[in-house]
Amino acid sequence: MTVAVPTPSELRSHLVRGRIAGDVATTRENNLRHYRLMSERHPGHLFGLEPDGRWTADDVLALMVRRCGVVADPAHRSGQDTIDPDLTVAALDAYADRIALAAERRERVIVATGHPNGLGDWYRTLARVLREAGCTLLRPAAGWSYRTPTAEGGQGRAIRYRDDVAMVVDDAGDFRHTHSARGIRAMLAELAAGSEPLPDLLIGDHGWAGGAGQAGVAAIGLADCNDPALFVAAEEGRVEVVVPLDDNVAPHLYEPVMAYLLDRSGLSGIDR
Repeated sequence: MTVAVPTPSELRSHLVRGRIAGDVATTRENNLRHYRLMSERHPGHLFGLEPDGRWTADDVLALMVRRCGVVADPAHRSGQDTIDPDLTVAALDAYADRIALAAERRERVIVATGHPNGLGDWYRTLARVLREAGCTLLRPAAGWSYRTPTAEGGQGRAIRYRDDVAMVVDDAGDFRHTHSARGIRAMLAELAAGSEPLPDLLIGDHGWAGGAGQAGVAAIGLADCNDPALFVAAEEGRVEVVVPLDDNVAPHLYEPVMAYLLDRSGLSGIDR
């Protein structure tokens, strides 16, 4: 079924109604905890980035107010938090413009996600339309594996591609959520070992986008209000565009957002 392309006003209303922006599910307590952990350089909250600035927890909160639209009052310590839908729409426009540029240039692109369930369809659509537009979708390090650090000796993870989108699977072959940048580092290392150029663009989230940006690869990403690292990366110039949104609502809720994005990028005529 074809999804109608919303106007910016209609998109804004949809974002709020679907809780992709506006009053979102992520709590204030969770946000503030993550801002603190990022400021303390906790590896699980850096997404493969090495920020230049000192970035205290208060600094991170101020940045998230400006780039994401969380509640500005530092005394607001619990309950509801927010994403400004106007910031989401503005960032989606920039995200669409960068995708349009990739299609125009027929760039070499890696598409990857740490949210295989909520955002898998989003990235598969982008990979498909960019491939049809003449881009080369790269698939380096397929099958590369590692173990996560746990007290029990670790859990297995491996890179698997589904419709040109990189994700990680566990030992049972199930797709798993991840913040890690280890996958993108392995991809870039394999390309370098084969004397292949780095990709022109990484489209992703979490450690895929952060690790690419840290390595000097152009990257655009999606990020929730409890994931400040990519917003810090955007502030420091390592990631080109970060779209603030709830990154794990029901997949069908992203369909009007994708329709808007493809229309804005001039790629809506490609068979999805």
